[in-house]
Amino acid sequence: MGEEEPTGIACHLDALLGERGLSLAELSRLTGITVANLSVLKNNRARAVRFSTLRALCRALDCTPGELFTLDGE
Repeated sequence: MGEEEPTGIACHLDALLGERGLSLAELSRLTGITVANLSVLKNNRARAVRFSTLRALCRALDCTPGELFTLDGE
């Protein structure tokens, strides 16, 4: 397989977890999202995100979609 093109969108899950003192395992328990899928997001390897996933993350982290994701360079 060839190299994937960048999405141009940055996920700030790692920073938000640090600010809130949460681990991926704890966030998984709170949201029902697998640790593997959270890891994909945390490491900016996600190609798409379901609205239900976005809603669960924002509720658990008490943040907005704009705090969780930004355009690269912003």
